[in-house]
Amino acid sequence: MDAAGTLGTLRVGLIVVFTLLGLFFSFVSMTGVLRLPDVYSRAHTASQADTLGAGFGLAAVALAVGWEGAGFKTVLLLFFIFVTNPTAAHAIARAAFEEGIVPWTEGDDRR
Repeated sequence: MDAAGTLGTLRVGLIVVFTLLGLFFSFVSMTGVLRLPDVYSRAHTASQADTLGAGFGLAAVALAVGWEGAGFKTVLLLFFIFVTNPTAAHAIARAAFEEGIVPWTEGDDRR
């Protein structure tokens, strides 16, 4: 196999791996948002796992479309998500704290 064929196979392999990782972290985020007991835990899982899921998914898209205009825009979108997701989660948690929502603790009957 020549170098171009090996590079193409490696690229497709990375696209598949990044897509699977993106799906995994998105599923973890979805499960956490549905199962965790309070707004603080949900904001944490939404900001952490969802950012990773979107990051890996967009990395797969950037590898798939190449470094022309669409690939560059995908990388810019990835940067935007890395900045805005944690900022939004912080704003949600801060608003919950200012509203007086008490964090869930072990032994708490709320679920």
